[in-house]
Amino acid sequence: VLTSMGIDVERTEDHTLAIFRPEDYTPEAPYELVEQMRASIVVLGPLLANRGRARVAMPGGDDFGSRPIDIHLKGLEAMGAQFEFAHGYIEARADRLLGTRILLEFPSVTATENLLMAAVLAKGATLIENAAREPEIADLAAFLNRMGGRILGAGSSTIEIEGVDELAPVDHDVVADRVEAATFLTAVALAGGEITIEGARADHMDMPIQKLGDMGVRISPTSTGLWASCQSRLHSIDVSTLPYPGVATDYKPLFVTLLSVADGVGIVTENIYGANRFAYVAELGRMGADIRTEGHHAIVRGVPRLSGAPVKAPDIRAGAALVLAGLVAEGETAVSDAFHVERGYEHFADKLQALGADVHRERSV
Repeated sequence: VLTSMGIDVERTEDHTLAIFRPEDYTPEAPYELVEQMRASIVVLGPLLANRGRARVAMPGGDDFGSRPIDIHLKGLEAMGAQFEFAHGYIEARADRLLGTRILLEFPSVTATENLLMAAVLAKGATLIENAAREPEIADLAAFLNRMGGRILGAGSSTIEIEGVDELAPVDHDVVADRVEAATFLTAVALAGGEITIEGARADHMDMPIQKLGDMGVRISPTSTGLWASCQSRLHSIDVSTLPYPGVATDYKPLFVTLLSVADGVGIVTENIYGANRFAYVAELGRMGADIRTEGHHAIVRGVPRLSGAPVKAPDIRAGAALVLAGLVAEGETAVSDAFHVERGYEHFADKLQALGADVHRERSV
């Protein structure tokens, strides 16, 4: 999306992105890119703050049901932005955004990020209430503050921003990916054995770590990350998704997969998105999982063993969960639409191979 605007982005071998923004660039995010990742909507706030205008395609990305962007638009409107909608695009304008009080109707992560990046260059003070509290919000604020921003309270439900006239380029190490860490904890919980995850932050994963512990996984923080071990069959538990610090909806496919081979019956409740985020349940069913869905609930009766089958990844996290299910299934599992998984995991198959898994990426799948 950034390169399509004329912004230079260079990726180096050491997991570093170097971003060079010219003075004149095109403030437009095209449909063919935005449709692939709903989070692309987060360019709207920064473009308005920096250029005073933006043209952004209506979002696409993973199909979890209704995920309206009204929260983003209402917040930006409160700061003085004006919107028109035509031909599948949002046309936005603002002479200069003005600081104001914004009460989010739901603590949306991307809406909080969008408004935070807009408010840092707005005129005056902005107060965001009922803000998302995820570690990524605090990390974004730390990044913006290093650039010259004036942000207090990020990581809590109330964020105060005093707008500045400009930001300066800096170097920044992004926070560790807690969902990727949880994915590899799930791998060891399913397959057994031990794992050390370098860089993982236990304090960013309190609730999922607690739930995994209840299922029988031993997890301990180390000086550089997390250590985990699982040597016996898992116990079933109940899990409900909630905004951070609760169990994030991204973890849900991982827990459903764990419960599918656990001892007993567990219920997983989706409180954030609609029932569409249980779309992968049918794929697990093809592998022999005993799962029944009722509205926002999945009732999972654990079976002793899954069987390999051809399945289809509907989104990033469900795709990763299906790959992990294949690791412990009897026979071969082929996961199609694997591009979803690659959107959220770098060298996923290679990392699993390093742990001893018999898995490889086929470009035709």
